Amino acid sequence: MEVTEVNFEAEVLVRSNEVPVVVLLWSPRSDSSVQLADVLAGLAQADGGKWALTIVNVDTTPRVAQMFGVQAVPTVVALAAGQPLSSFQGMQPPEQLRRWVDSLLEATAGKLSGGQDVEQGEHVDPEVERARTLLDEGDFDGARAAYQTILDADPNHPEAKGAVRQIGFLQRATTHPQDAVAIADASADDVDAALAAADVEVLQQNVEAAFNRLIALVKRTAGDERSAVRTRLIELFDLFDPADPEVIAGRRNLANALY
Repeated sequence: MEVTEVNFEAEVLVRSNEVPVVVLLWSPRSDSSVQLADVLAGLAQADGGKWALTIVNVDTTPRVAQMFGVQAVPTVVALAAGQPLSSFQGMQPPEQLRRWVDSLLEATAGKLSGGQDVEQGEHVDPEVERARTLLDEGDFDGARAAYQTILDADPNHPEAKGAVRQIGFLQRATTHPQDAVAIADASADDVDAALAAADVEVLQQNVEAAFNRLIALVKRTAGDERSAVRTRLIELFDLFDPADPEVIAGRRNLANALY
C-alpha cells in the first residue's frame, strides 16, 4: 500500500490498531530502497496479513517523511496501536529482516485486534466502515466526527479511541511551521510557541524532547498558562501506550514539577 498525506491516518495509524504496520520510507532513485522494498514485500506476502507493509515515496510525499524525521533512505519504521515500536536505516540481510519482523509479531501478539473481522468473515460495523471511508477520502473532519460518534456509543472502542486522538493531533500538528522548534527555542517563555514545538517534536518522533520542553514550561508558568501546558502534555501522553517508558517518565516528571 502506497501512503500519502491523504490515507496516512487510515492505512498507518488506524490500521496499526489491528496489526503491526511497517512503513518503508524510500526513493525510487535509491537502489537499496528498491531492494529493501522487494524483500519486505516478499516477507509480507509470506506472512499472509499478520502485518501490513506500506511505502512512502519521500520524493513525492515529503510531508509524511518529515513526520517520521527521516534523515536518509531507506528508513523503516514499525508501528502498533498508533505508536512507533522499532526502526532502522539502510538495507539489511534478508535473514535479519525475517528476525526483525518475527520480533515485531512476538511483541504485539495478543495486543492488537489482528484484523479478525476480516479474517473470520465477521460483520464489520457500518459506522466503522463509514469512518474509514471518510479517512481514505481525506475528509479528516468528517472521519473524526464519525469516530467520535462511535466513541460516544462505546467509550472503550479501541479503533475509535485511537483514531479520534491521532486525527485531532495530526490536524493540529501539521499546521505548525516547519521551524516551530527554532521559534520556541528563541522565545523560551512563549507558551504558544512551546506548544507548537512540542507537537512538531512528537511528529518527528523526538518524544522525550517534547515532554521535557513542556515539563520545563510547567515549572516556569502559573495560573491559566500552567493549566494549558499541563493539559497539552497530558494529551500528548495519551497518544502513546501508558506503559511506554517515556510516558511513565514524563508523567513522573510532570508530577514532580507540579508538586
